[in-house]
Amino acid sequence: MALPPGPRLPALLQAARMSRDPVGWLERRRARYGDCFSSKFPFFGQLVYVSDPAEIKRVFAGDTAVFHAGEANSIPLGPVFGTYSLLTLDEAEHMRQRKLLLPPFHGEAVRRYGEEIEQIAERDLDRWPVGEPFPLRPAMQSITLEVILRTVFGVREPERLEAFRAAITRLAATGNALIWLPPLRRDLGRLSPAARFKRVRAAADELIYEQIDSRRALPEDERGDDVLSLLLSARHDDGSPMTNEELRDELMTLLGAGHETSATGLSWAFERLLRNPGALARLSADPDDDAYVDAVIKETLRVRPVVTDVARLLTRNTEIAGYTIPAGTIVLCVIALVHRREDLWPDPLQFRPERFLEGQPEPYSWIPFGGGVRRCIGAAFAQYEMKVVLRTIMRRARLRAESPDDERGVLRHVTVAPARGARAVLDERRPAGERRPTDARRPADARQPADQRPPAGAHRKETAIYDERSGSEATGGASQANSLS
Repeated sequence: MALPPGPRLPALLQAARMSRDPVGWLERRRARYGDCFSSKFPFFGQLVYVSDPAEIKRVFAGDTAVFHAGEANSIPLGPVFGTYSLLTLDEAEHMRQRKLLLPPFHGEAVRRYGEEIEQIAERDLDRWPVGEPFPLRPAMQSITLEVILRTVFGVREPERLEAFRAAITRLAATGNALIWLPPLRRDLGRLSPAARFKRVRAAADELIYEQIDSRRALPEDERGDDVLSLLLSARHDDGSPMTNEELRDELMTLLGAGHETSATGLSWAFERLLRNPGALARLSADPDDDAYVDAVIKETLRVRPVVTDVARLLTRNTEIAGYTIPAGTIVLCVIALVHRREDLWPDPLQFRPERFLEGQPEPYSWIPFGGGVRRCIGAAFAQYEMKVVLRTIMRRARLRAESPDDERGVLRHVTVAPARGARAVLDERRPAGERRPTDARRPADARQPADQRPPAGAHRKETAIYDERSGSEATGGASQANSLS
């Protein structure tokens, strides 16, 4: 079996170059070796990169018993997210959990959180300095973390919010090295990185389990409409509820994979807008133009995808792009390279949101959330959250870039973030009373008294199904859901 061509540099040197300039490294490899190439990295072994949409479709639509996303994801993420995480499961177990998690994240369901997301963004904006440079990314991280804690975990008390913030900040700081350097996971004593990580993770877990227990103790009609409360009402096919361990791992996954990616996407949205006067002027003139806000988000995720690729670990020898790839190899579908293909996107490096007003992209040409039955379950939530935050900030803030130079992307945890944190200057912050009224309001049923709302368990009757032609998830009945497993 012959692997695709690739560089012969030592694995450590390749990893160093890739981490310093992820997208540039990928582009140089494709320019030299083509749409399918291989590379070797420390601890992860031989990797095969694919950027041809036709081959990516074969991977996304392939047999889930052959293309193991969960096994690939568990190599870096398992210690943090756990064994029940949707990201680390495969085959039937993955579909079993996915069926429970999809309904609360369906496109219509997430709109109930619009008003709360707006209020969080408003409060954070009021703390920004005026007239001096500052990085936007920490502000976006603050916003998206609070969004997750309130809308997903149901945390409301200020002291509990602060406790979660502190615990998650410590977990991110101690866990990053263990993600990329598996040898550090070996516990060599109290002062070793692994031991410190375990202590920090245990502290975060204690908060999560307390939140689960407090929510479970409430009568169903008093729990609220946060995602945790909805999941407590969900049932597996055999009628059993989710265990505390299942809930912990899914909540940790939503927290770890949700807030950081959305914050990075928002940071890139501002970084791009502030260096493209035409797009900035159009959005500033009418921040409530929903179609244009949506186009800005989609174009941001195209030209600056938050993650460069999605992984599948092969369980048996498989032909890809004319090569027979051996079992045990990790195949990476490279989002960043697909989004920069000139045959799919004319002037691919240009930031032009109008692309998404002129028609739908070709299948498998816009894949920031992956695809197939492994498509990111939080895609609708993330895009809606980004739209509400961007619109809220643009109504009141007049921003400019600190420097006209583009910020390059660097690896931050598992995301590619602006190297300088999307630095900007807030020239003017209009009073909150001057903003336009938002259309991001909770639907009528969410404003009704609890005894008049649909039953908390009603979400179990719907399951979202991935439409491979459109790349979106649509609601279908139980028989359709079962066909996926």
